This record gives sequence, C-alpha cells and structure tokens, in this order.
Amino acid sequence: MSSVLLTQPHSSITKKKIGKTGVLIVNLGTPDSPSVPDVRKYLRQFLMDERVIDIPFLNRWLLINLIIAPFRAPKSAKIYKQLWRPDGSPLKIYGYSVKDKLQNALGEDYVVELAMRYQSPSIETALTELRKLTLSDIIVIPFFPQYASASTGSVYKEVMQVVKDWEVLPEIRFVNRFLDHPKFIEGFANLGKKYMAEREYDHFVFSYHGLPERQITKGDVTGTFCQFGSCCDQLDHRNQHCYRAQCFETTRLLVKAMEIPEGKYTTCFQSRLGKNPWIKPYTDEVIPELTKKGVKSALAFSPAFVADCLETTIEVGEEYKEIFEKEGGEHWQLVESLNDSDIWIDALVDITKNPVWGA
Repeated sequence: MSSVLLTQPHSSITKKKIGKTGVLIVNLGTPDSPSVPDVRKYLRQFLMDERVIDIPFLNRWLLINLIIAPFRAPKSAKIYKQLWRPDGSPLKIYGYSVKDKLQNALGEDYVVELAMRYQSPSIETALTELRKLTLSDIIVIPFFPQYASASTGSVYKEVMQVVKDWEVLPEIRFVNRFLDHPKFIEGFANLGKKYMAEREYDHFVFSYHGLPERQITKGDVTGTFCQFGSCCDQLDHRNQHCYRAQCFETTRLLVKAMEIPEGKYTTCFQSRLGKNPWIKPYTDEVIPELTKKGVKSALAFSPAFVADCLETTIEVGEEYKEIFEKEGGEHWQLVESLNDSDIWIDALVDITKNPVWGA
C-alpha cells in the first residue's frame, strides 16, 4: 500500500479535515469600566507591554507606574466616561456583536471567540475555551488592518506565550494584515460616499494611530530603506511590513475607491506620547495648516480602527473638530468605523476561509 501512495501525484493527495476550526478575533482592549482604578489597571497592562513602549524594563516600569498611570488615569477616566454607553464600552459591545454575527455567517464548522489583547476577555481565557474543543486548527485575526509590532506583533507574542506549553498544538494560522482586502476598502469607501453625497468637502483627512519613529526604523531589517520620506510612496517587498507605508497604501486605496482628486487629501498620524519623535505628519499640526489654506470643511477617516473607540469618537471626532473650528474651519465630520456592519462580517468570512490572508 505504501508503494502505491508513493507513486501517486502529489496533487491527488488531499488533507482530510477532522474537527472544527477555531476563530480567535482580537482587538486592542478597553478598561472594564470608566472608573479611575480600572483605567489605571488598563493603562498599566497596555503600556507595560515591551512592544508598546520599547525601552528597558526598569525604565518602563518607573515611567508607567510612577508617572503615566498615576497622573494620566484620572484624565483618561473622564474621557472614557464621555465614550461609555449604557451597556458598556463601544469597543467591547461591537466586539461581541461581531463575534455573534461572524459565528452565524461561518456556521457550525467554526467556533468564534472574542479576546482583547489587554484586559477582558483575555487571550488566555479565549484560547482556553477553544482548547477544550479539540479543534483541528485555529485562525487568529488581530483587528488591526495594518501590521505593527505594537499591535499585531503583540497579539502574536501573547498567543504563542499562552499555547507554548500545550501538550497538543493544533495548526495555528495568523492573519498579518488586511488593509487591502476589497471588502475592508469598500466598507470605508461606502461610509465616506454617504457623507460625500450629503455635501461637498474641501479636504479629506486620513488619520492613523501613530508610533515612535524608532519602532519603524527597527522594522527595517536592511537598515537602508526607511527614510520617512518617499520610501512610503509605494508598498513593495522592501517595506511591506512597515506600518507607516501600509497606512499610506490604505489611503491610496481609499482615495481611488472614492475618486478623491489628488491634492485634496492628507495622510497623518495621531495619539503621540512623550517627547521622542513619532511618525509624521502629526494630525493636530496638519489641521491648522489646512485651515490656513482656506479649508472650511473636512471629512475625517480613522482607517487604523475597525471599531469606534476613544481614538476615533473622542480624539478624531471631537478633539480634532474643536481644533479645526478654533482655527477657522466650519464643518468637520468623522466617518465612523466598520463596527459590526454586514460588509465587515463579509470581509471576516473571506479572511477566515481564504488562506491567502494568513501570515
């Protein structure tokens, strides 16, 4: 029998799938409540991640526990109270809704679990539930359209930390990024077109979460390509894992889908922390420059986030609107995230079933 198998063409041998597939969807995380203690707990776990603040442990511990968490938590708690809904954090609410809708769309051959990289439900808790089911394989989908060490990379590391001591390891597939998935682009483009149909906009702002420049340069393993300039003008094999280049590529794809004229849009970065240089241009510095050029109306996108959260609803939707109006702008409109929309579920179904989206 073995000789017969050896003589058969490789293409005639197929792998028989036994058991169900686990799907672990992971977003960044949120405090358990907008109270100061819960916000402080969240900040400590989030910022102590060595992939988020990549400085020596002792320096990081002192910075987070003696400066950032004690002083920033009360301020952040007030902002979270503005964001909080009667039924909880929007990020978690949309997360559970997506989990249920994706489970329904995938059917009984799949088991979907939701996790947050920080706080609850934890990656360890979700993976423990999946482990009990003796699954044939697990697909991990970090909810970050563009790869970054501080987001997707951190999820990878945590997953492997949890499963490293499992006696039996099922096949695990990671999704590295999905910024160019047609449904992801179509989803944001359709939301943008909805607002564009209601009025004309002078300019379109694509604001992404920022990162320290040092994290971008560390990702250039050649040490020769990353210059924070024209190197992001296209995405190819040299910069395919560069977060900044992926953000500019996301903008190009969305601009093309919405037929926005050249010169009427800007890619920029928000949420910088500390005095060290972060990737530029900074959104809060771009806005005054736009108003000086006569921009009176702007449509703002946050395509680094698939669910509305503090960085979209509050930072882009309210704080940047205040800057825009203070500088002479008249109409600033935030485009909401994909949240639990049908087109986002369609994208996730394809990402789950199509191995091309694996790492």
